[in-house]
Amino acid sequence: MKMRRLDHIVLTVSDMDASKRFYHEVFDMPVIEDQSDEHVVTMRCGHQLIRLQKADRPTALKAAQSIPGTADFCMIAGDKMDDIVHHLKSYFVDIVEGPVTKMGAEGEMTSVYITDPDKNLLEIAVYQNK
Repeated sequence: MKMRRLDHIVLTVSDMDASKRFYHEVFDMPVIEDQSDEHVVTMRCGHQLIRLQKADRPTALKAAQSIPGTADFCMIAGDKMDDIVHHLKSYFVDIVEGPVTKMGAEGEMTSVYITDPDKNLLEIAVYQNK
């Protein structure tokens, strides 16, 4: 079996409203209302989805240890790094590290690291030769 791409990730959050507001406002991710309910909020991130869920979501289809603040992932941005840094600062989002050069799935990229309301580590990257 050969995997083609990631479709979505699910983040366990402690405060659904704060997380929804963060991802929607800071990253301009639209909420997909027909895939959201009182237990899950689905947001579009490029061609993929990010779903937010509370740890007490009533389903057996979740990780055994669904705990807020345990995710660490990278999102590729379509903007220049200087513009990204300015945008994050305008929303009072602290940059944990960066800009720094890293290697991603498609080669060398420039990244900044931030945390979301649950202290998940988010890498925001721009490929240098793409």
